[in-house]
Amino acid sequence: MTVIPYSDDELKVIGTYVAANSIPENWKALFGSAPIYNTPITAKENLWKAIKKEGAMWFPTGNDMTYVESRLNLDHVARAEVMDQGPAQTLEEKGGKDLFGIEWVFVPVAGGSMVKPGTPFLADANEWYDKVVFPDVDGMDWAGMAELNAPYKGQPRSVGATFQNGLFERLISFMDFEGAAMAMIDEDQQDAIKDLFEKLCGMYENFIAHYQEAIGIDTVMFHDDWGSQRSPFFSLDTVREMLVPYLKRLVDFCHDRGIWFQLHSCGCNELLVPAMIEAGVDYWNGQDMNDKDKLFELYGDKIILGMPLPKLSPEATDEEVEAAAKAFVDKYAPTFNEKPIIISTFGADPRMLPYIYKYSRIALAK
Repeated sequence: MTVIPYSDDELKVIGTYVAANSIPENWKALFGSAPIYNTPITAKENLWKAIKKEGAMWFPTGNDMTYVESRLNLDHVARAEVMDQGPAQTLEEKGGKDLFGIEWVFVPVAGGSMVKPGTPFLADANEWYDKVVFPDVDGMDWAGMAELNAPYKGQPRSVGATFQNGLFERLISFMDFEGAAMAMIDEDQQDAIKDLFEKLCGMYENFIAHYQEAIGIDTVMFHDDWGSQRSPFFSLDTVREMLVPYLKRLVDFCHDRGIWFQLHSCGCNELLVPAMIEAGVDYWNGQDMNDKDKLFELYGDKIILGMPLPKLSPEATDEEVEAAAKAFVDKYAPTFNEKPIIISTFGADPRMLPYIYKYSRIALAK
């Protein structure tokens, strides 16, 4: 393999990535545009090399991917998180009915929506057979979606579709949290939930196929929160029985189509990482309440983890920023080809990123 040595010319900014026009204000720092550097290969190509363990040239970061949350999917509209090439949502447009007609209410102080309080749509999971009406995904205006979001096609960074209401979160929207959590371990409701999840998988697969045809996505981010700040919502055995078979179905569908799979699952979910691995998930960012160093040692060769950069004082000097970046690279570079990571840009000091690029390029070129 030909080794391309690092050059400072690679940090020359040659453009900016396409990002959503309609991105909510509170998400701009995380999902907004980012500079395109003069790299030997594209960020997308390098990211895929990391995922497939085929000799990435530098440490990929969250800036190497972007996400579409199309207004075509009413879940995004209801949850006030539309991110596409259309106009930003007005206050009046936030909330309303999701894909299944469940009413959401936008809460300005939280910057997001919740299901309208009151009587849950389902009192028992067995009711779904008679009450839940699935949307007509094929009948949606995919041609219009493709035209609106054409700038995403052929982007030099990874482009993904986001699904905010994953399997358990969808169950919560139907039953409220308490009802959904209890139903997951109620023998009288478990078979109905499994049937529901099976049908939901078919719907998500249809969405994914349409997204790929419309704008050429190469990744999927699937939201399904499994834990609280202190612990998971359910046991590993429950996840293995109730969620893994259906999550694996979605992962396998994506992999068969050349799409890599990200699980966005908030909470202290360290104990559930084996289930993510069994489902074939490629990447879990995870919140900082999880012991990332321990998880990296245990599972870093089986799942890619989102690793946070060191927290620095705003008063840190350029020399201190550079030293911290180099120390971070020195920690993960020796095992990177077997245990790749993706750097989480959430809350990261942007001054560190060019140094991370530089020193990881140098380290991985050896």
